[in-house]
Amino acid sequence: MRYRRLGRTGVQVSPLCLGAMMFGSWGSDEAVSARIIERALDAGINFVDTADVYSAGESEEIVGRALAAPGLRDRIVLATKGSLPMGDDPNQRGNSRRWITRAVDDSLRRLGTDWIDLYQIHRPDPATDIEETLGALTDLVRAGKIRYIGSSTFPAHQIVEAQWAAQRTGSQRFVCEQPPYSVLVRGIEADVLDVTAKHGMGVITWSPLAGGWLTGRYRRNAPIETSRRFDRLPGRYDLELDANQRKLDAAEELAVLAEEAGISLIELALAFVLRHPAVTSAVIGPRTLEHLESQLPAAEVTLSQDVLDRIDEIVPPGTTLNKEDAGWQSPSLADASLRRR
Repeated sequence: MRYRRLGRTGVQVSPLCLGAMMFGSWGSDEAVSARIIERALDAGINFVDTADVYSAGESEEIVGRALAAPGLRDRIVLATKGSLPMGDDPNQRGNSRRWITRAVDDSLRRLGTDWIDLYQIHRPDPATDIEETLGALTDLVRAGKIRYIGSSTFPAHQIVEAQWAAQRTGSQRFVCEQPPYSVLVRGIEADVLDVTAKHGMGVITWSPLAGGWLTGRYRRNAPIETSRRFDRLPGRYDLELDANQRKLDAAEELAVLAEEAGISLIELALAFVLRHPAVTSAVIGPRTLEHLESQLPAAEVTLSQDVLDRIDEIVPPGTTLNKEDAGWQSPSLADASLRRR
């Protein structure tokens, strides 16, 4: 597997990052999760990404135990995230110094490690100044608890704001951003990817298979299986919605294109994401060994210019077919009081 540099750091990571969101009560039991981790490492993946909120901390615990073998931890670039709610207490969430300091200690305990290679802020927090967040993270870097810091699902203007704030205050800067990106969710091509490239940041994309839409699971005239994700995020999966019908149409065309190219739809989808020059690594989130095996070959797939042009015809550059998949929207769009006097 050919490794890539993470932004301007000296760290080399695999183009496929093993995402652990489905480890634990949200998906796979510990035995299956451990086998997935073992197989991924055998295949050359050296990058593992989890978060405190995944299965309420169970994912971090599973990953920590799987990496506890002598010498294994030193081989892995271990990433986790914090800021999403971890309880009913209003202070058990967000990007305040108070919460980040505790959240990092909690993640270290669950992961069973002395340091986190990459700690990412899971979402922007409009209630907290970015200077406070960066200041807390800088102190944690100096304490040796984390090595690098990053953001996840930040809009372009907040990525720039964070870079300027770090320069202004002498704080650690975000070395990478983790946005949603797939053939069906191309909005970040319009701004985020340009901004990250400008600031020398790595990009670790989440949901490169568009939440399952690009696995072949969703096909026209085929029964749609309901799932926990379907029930939790109806806006992204309900086929009564026009936006999801557009996704279904595009997935059908992309499946035909993949077949003509002699590869699977999964391979086409992942190879497309990895082809963008601003992208460092794509987070895959297998729930079974079979899922993982279907995704591993994508790291060696190169799409021809003709195939890339056809993808652009099916889903134009910069287009997100369903805004619900964008991962972030301005608070003023959700709260009318923020846009009216």
